[in-house]
Amino acid sequence: MDLLSFALLTFSSIFILIDPITVTLFFVSSIKDVSRVHQRKIARDASLYALAILLVFAIGGYGILQLFGITLAALRIGGGVLLFLIGIEMVYARVSYTKQPIPQSAEAYAEDVAVTPLAIPIIAGPGAITTVIVLIGDAAGQGWPAIAIVFAAIFVVIGVVYCAMIYSYVITRGIREKELKVVNRVLGLLLLAIGVQFIITGIKAAFM
Repeated sequence: MDLLSFALLTFSSIFILIDPITVTLFFVSSIKDVSRVHQRKIARDASLYALAILLVFAIGGYGILQLFGITLAALRIGGGVLLFLIGIEMVYARVSYTKQPIPQSAEAYAEDVAVTPLAIPIIAGPGAITTVIVLIGDAAGQGWPAIAIVFAAIFVVIGVVYCAMIYSYVITRGIREKELKVVNRVLGLLLLAIGVQFIITGIKAAFM
């Protein structure tokens, strides 16, 4: 795979999995009674926590796989299945269990919303973490330019998510719920295709 194709796959995979649309809608619904200053702090903290989590798995995720004897092909197949299931949930407008917030008291939620459930699992969910590890494994065989693309994609997408949260009321003001559902379903179809491609590549790597 050439660098341009790899860059397109990397950015699209991470962008669709993190799904700034879902993040923005959840952010808006979670901070209705919070001051604008506090909203910005929550958006900043959640973005930084999610960025740190994805970078940690990008740097050390492959070592974790080796520690437990998991091959990259197996992770790619498992990740592809996970992406496929998330894609189906998006297409049918269901709430993804990989992004569903963890039930907790109102007090604990108010204190920890930037970490849980906003940073984990809304932004840096299992799908995003798995995909980052797989992409880094693929990039390792193509050299430093490909590895740099993965890290750049993480920074850029988290930056987009942060901006979307900061300007969430401006973004959601002119968009109807029906239109957001259409966009989300289109993204779900793309995620289905990416998941199938991950599975096909993983099977080829495992048996060839």
